[in-house]
Amino acid sequence: MRSIGEMARASGLGVSALRFYDRAGVLVPVRVDPVSGYRWYGEEQLDEARVLARLRRAGMPLADIRLVLAAWSGADTGLVRTLLMAHLRRLEAGLTDARGEFSTLRALLDQRENHMTPLHTAPVHLSVPAPALAAALDAVRFAVGTDPELPVLGGILFDIDGDGLHTVATDRYRMAVARTAVTGHGGPRVQAVVPTPLADAMRALLSGEEPVRLELDGDRVTLEAGDRQVAGHRLDHEFPDYRRLVHLPAGSRAQVDAPALRKAVETGPVHQQDGSGAELSVLELTDDGTVTVREDAEAGQDRIAVNREYLLQALNAGARDRLVLESTSPTAPLAIRRPDDEHTFSLLMPVRLED
Repeated sequence: MRSIGEMARASGLGVSALRFYDRAGVLVPVRVDPVSGYRWYGEEQLDEARVLARLRRAGMPLADIRLVLAAWSGADTGLVRTLLMAHLRRLEAGLTDARGEFSTLRALLDQRENHMTPLHTAPVHLSVPAPALAAALDAVRFAVGTDPELPVLGGILFDIDGDGLHTVATDRYRMAVARTAVTGHGGPRVQAVVPTPLADAMRALLSGEEPVRLELDGDRVTLEAGDRQVAGHRLDHEFPDYRRLVHLPAGSRAQVDAPALRKAVETGPVHQQDGSGAELSVLELTDDGTVTVREDAEAGQDRIAVNREYLLQALNAGARDRLVLESTSPTAPLAIRRPDDEHTFSLLMPVRLED
């Protein structure tokens, strides 16, 4: 007999997925402990679980998966082959449709680019308190993307508007935003995506208490701290409009003891994310303002599953003993905010527990 954890590791299906397929009647364990509810699987079920994992990765509908597994061990494999080919044809048809839609979208993008006027601005010079800029970079650095296919996300956005500098980073799965007050800029809004190595070099200069000088001139970004200077070129890409992504409706809020929550996440139960192998923490946010790290991964309106490493990084970047966690639903981003600074926060994309 295999425990549910052993079956998960051997088959490539997560524990939460095995529970889901048990409830759906697709892969039912041989025995369920009547007291603890713990599931045990027979050795012969491992082959079926591995087939199920492959069908799942291929996106086969649950109804067809059920039939494939029911016919898998039989002598007549005709039904299995028919179902596999039918799903393959659906995928091919879907890919053809997707290519057509993407072709139309590329044409629309070409039209927009041909009608857009490049933005040319005069050099921007401003002064920023060194400790504040250092704190802003620390608050967002963990969320910088590393995907070579998305170079625009491989840096930190410097968004200068009036007397404020927003620093923003995202890798699609998380986003971090911080704001710093600046002086010396009264012109129009200016943006520059600072590549990660240049941003890290800037951070290394911010060891003093005096204001530093930030300059944007064409595609060049320069930071001066006393007699020291670091400069480089901005990324030649337009950062997505992060403002559209951070306006979330109010949800369940819980003000937490950040060190205690970090310890609970570090030492608490971990769930495996299928496919990627990432570790998940399942949080329960209740209306009374408490947060619990759940041992089970059952879905619920007040439960949200997030990448454990990302959560720990966001808690550390929050840099406060008290933080506010907010979520509207298990499928909406989890917001991690500072109670004393509404402009600095992180957003983490959740993982659907049903998956």
